[in-house]
Amino acid sequence: MFNKKIELFLMKADKREEVKMTNREWTEEQKFKIVLEGLRSETPVVKLCEKYEISQTQYYKWRDMLLEHGKESFTRAKRQSKEERIEREIFKLNKIR
Repeated sequence: MFNKKIELFLMKADKREEVKMTNREWTEEQKFKIVLEGLRSETPVVKLCEKYEISQTQYYKWRDMLLEHGKESFTRAKRQSKEERIEREIFKLNKIR
């Protein structure tokens, strides 16, 4: 009887691990929303990870990626405006010819 209970417990634990370890595809928008929710401290990270069924390691990877590459959004905007300015200058110069 005791062995059956242990076996049942282990089977349930394996089943839970299978559910948690299933590969899911998260969109960039979903990842951003989850990380932003964690950064805003609306919910403790532990609860947030439970809510979305992700590991804390996954959350912190996404957070670090956002923090590291988030500055690029400002850099790109600056680069684009610089490129646009150059293109306008080229257009003006070509118009003069």
